Amino acid sequence: MHGGRSDRQTSRLAWKGESVTRTNWTFAAFLVLVLAGACVAPFLVKPYTLEILIIFLINLILVCSYRIPAMTGDWSLSHVVMMGVGAYTTALLSTHLDLSILLTVPLSAIVAGILGYIIVLPMIRTRGFGFFIASFAIGEFVRLTWVKFRDVFGGPRGMIGIPNGEIGSIDLFFATPSYFFMLVIAFICLTIMYRIDKSRIGSTFVAIYKDEELAEAVGINVPHYRALAFATGTFFAGIAGALLAHRLGAVDPKGFDINTMVYLIIWIVVGGSATFWGPIVGLIVVTFAFEWTRPLLEWRPLLFGGLLIFFLVFLPGGLESLLAKIRQRLVPGQNDDAAASPGTAGE
Repeated sequence: MHGGRSDRQTSRLAWKGESVTRTNWTFAAFLVLVLAGACVAPFLVKPYTLEILIIFLINLILVCSYRIPAMTGDWSLSHVVMMGVGAYTTALLSTHLDLSILLTVPLSAIVAGILGYIIVLPMIRTRGFGFFIASFAIGEFVRLTWVKFRDVFGGPRGMIGIPNGEIGSIDLFFATPSYFFMLVIAFICLTIMYRIDKSRIGSTFVAIYKDEELAEAVGINVPHYRALAFATGTFFAGIAGALLAHRLGAVDPKGFDINTMVYLIIWIVVGGSATFWGPIVGLIVVTFAFEWTRPLLEWRPLLFGGLLIFFLVFLPGGLESLLAKIRQRLVPGQNDDAAASPGTAGE
């Protein structure tokens, strides 16, 4: 009798392993198709759509970078301001020092990362809503600095004349080479952030989120890792800001205010934040919705506000929670990754 039960369990485990392997191969094939589609997209779409794709790649880096500090439970209202730090830094470096885009982007990221580490230190004592509000206050202080110092940052009008950049003989003013440059940078950034997510450091971030006291009890330096997560997120946000500045050719304080931050939160809430892929799903869906509602310009804030409320109330796990349920049905008995990862913003 016991032998028969053991055989059934062994068969069930073997079937589950085959199903998981099949799912992983399917997912890998899907990623290959996505990359292939991304490579041929510039030759198939209209110029306007190509510009949307360029901005989408920049936003892709931004939304994934926001999840890194969220892995420790630190939801910030200053993240787009840190993106602005990268944008203003690259504006100053490219216009005053005439540095190449290959230098301005990493240098801007370093500045944003260092500033992020500095500003998070006084906020480490706070948690939850306190951290949320403190980040908003510090972010506004930084943003209003750009408004106040007109001689350096251009005041409310910002800075113009930022070069699109060149790589050798390739002029990034043109949309197609700019798109491929953004695609390469986005691929590198997302690969690094994904590796962080799956690394021991990423597991430490999640452990702090799940039980900070227990994490301290087992010897984890919680303040250090929280600051590290925040600075890492702002580093990649700085890259997104630098790329945006070079593409638009101008920056201004209004582009990094609370209204922009709200859209970042909507991306996270709609997609979910339990896994690395949730924010990406949210960005894709909201970007499509943003373009579909372009004729309804006056109604757009109301529509997206309603969308935010709907997901917070009826689907707090975001769209990825639905995808997880579908995956569980396809692969019965498979553990949901969401159980071990940070929840949705505002939880």
